[in-house]
Amino acid sequence: MAALAEKKATVVALDRVPRISRAQSMDVLSSMANLAGYRAVIEAATVFARPLGAQVTAAGSSRPARVLVIGAGVAGLAAIGAARSLGADVRAFDTRPPTREQVESMGATFLELDLEFDGEGEGGYAKALGDDILKAEQDLVLRQAAEIDIIITTALIPGREAPLLITTEALQTMRNGSVVVDLATRRGGNCAGAVRDEVVKVEGVTVIGYSDLPGRMAETAARFFAANVANLVKEMTADGELVIDLENEVVRGSTIMHQGEPLAPPPPKPPTTPSAKAPPPTPEKIPVPTKPNRPVVTAIIGLVLVGLILLMGQYAPASFLPHFTVFVLACFVGWQVVWNVTPALHTPLMSVTNAISGIIIIGGLLQAGSGDMTAAAILGAIALLVATINIAGGFLVTHRMLQMFRRGAA
Repeated sequence: MAALAEKKATVVALDRVPRISRAQSMDVLSSMANLAGYRAVIEAATVFARPLGAQVTAAGSSRPARVLVIGAGVAGLAAIGAARSLGADVRAFDTRPPTREQVESMGATFLELDLEFDGEGEGGYAKALGDDILKAEQDLVLRQAAEIDIIITTALIPGREAPLLITTEALQTMRNGSVVVDLATRRGGNCAGAVRDEVVKVEGVTVIGYSDLPGRMAETAARFFAANVANLVKEMTADGELVIDLENEVVRGSTIMHQGEPLAPPPPKPPTTPSAKAPPPTPEKIPVPTKPNRPVVTAIIGLVLVGLILLMGQYAPASFLPHFTVFVLACFVGWQVVWNVTPALHTPLMSVTNAISGIIIIGGLLQAGSGDMTAAAILGAIALLVATINIAGGFLVTHRMLQMFRRGAA
């Protein structure tokens, strides 16, 4: 840094890109951590003596491997996704409460500590916790160790040594042939006995301490790294010229020296307080119509229909009364059916029951095909046209609704 200061250099640190939504495409740490988490599972699966997913054959079966991921940052979530895709039973824990939803959304079980605390520090990273929290984490790992086949540790704290979470006692509890992949060996490691860039046996457990996991997928890592740097350079470019705009949040956060002058980390943004707003006006209460009492309405409709049947029986022709009786009964049954259906299902119910219009088509054909240009024949032709439209439209609506349900299920 002294030599760079003498040359009046401007220095940008890629690991200081702020963790905000706008800077995700420039975040080298996230890109490399994603690859490291994925590769950790591959390394563990290579050493592990059994398949990670459940196997069922004629010669017998094997249960899925149990994987514990410590830390649910970018690397931890990538490890969870890779292990789940291989069929493993995955558990995870983190000191940051917001990670619970992310872990469970990926199909893993979130393990809780017995203490209440918030381990989320500045920029979304984990922060250093007290000895009581560290002891609680070690106890949780110790309780899980007897059941777990593979442990992947990703716990790092910016600017400090990695916390020791897997003790020698926990390694002694694990079964022979189990595997630990420690992604924190650059900072001392999360596992007792882990050696940076080496694979060692500790208490019968294989401990992998590779610190170059992204480099073991060099082509992909190089492509991601190049894209991160290119996006950062674009952020620092205006009209084809390199411009170090210290008012730009991304540029200011990642610049540690400007023209030979060291820059302190930018102060954290003060929390925004919502401006005082006048209370919303009290909405005017609008009376909500209540649903009429079903037995009363049914009784009234029944009396009206019976009265119509008796009235028609006195004055209508004898051939009309049976038809009218069927019509009245159909109205009564339809009323009872629709009343008992949830309103949310009225549209599919009505569209399907449009097939009843087939009865109207038959009647319309009989009347329109009589050969006489009477009022009944004209009404029959109109009924035939309307019923045809009703049936075709009803089934079209039903078909479209079913397609929507199928797309939602997919």
